Amino acid sequence: QVQLAESGGGLVQAGGSLRLSCAASGRTFSRYAMGWFRQAPGKEREFVAAISRSGSNIVYADSVKGRFTISRDNAKNTVYLQMNSLKPEDTAVYYCAEGSAPVSAFDNARRYEVWGQGTQVTVSS
Repeated sequence: QVQLAESGGGLVQAGGSLRLSCAASGRTFSRYAMGWFRQAPGKEREFVAAISRSGSNIVYADSVKGRFTISRDNAKNTVYLQMNSLKPEDTAVYYCAEGSAPVSAFDNARRYEVWGQGTQVTVSS
């Protein structure tokens, strides 16, 4: 059974940092691209960042560029999202996703087959 499990969410003040982790199981992690998406209350799910199978290709949403860093450890079947300089508008449920998305479609949620349950990130002003 393919599963993704996020952790690391929480409450942080504006300007603070959090590191999200997503542990994968059930299939060969290194064969798939990994993405992070988020959904704020009353808003649609939006792309945050994605990384290719080997980690050689990375794409960020403009809203997080320069503040967030995505990385992966294929030996640990885990993808990370380091979030610095957090803003109240970063408040959302963050989801990791696994799939066969090419670099050109990293921001397309439909290209990811497996999703985690989400972890809440709340940034207070």
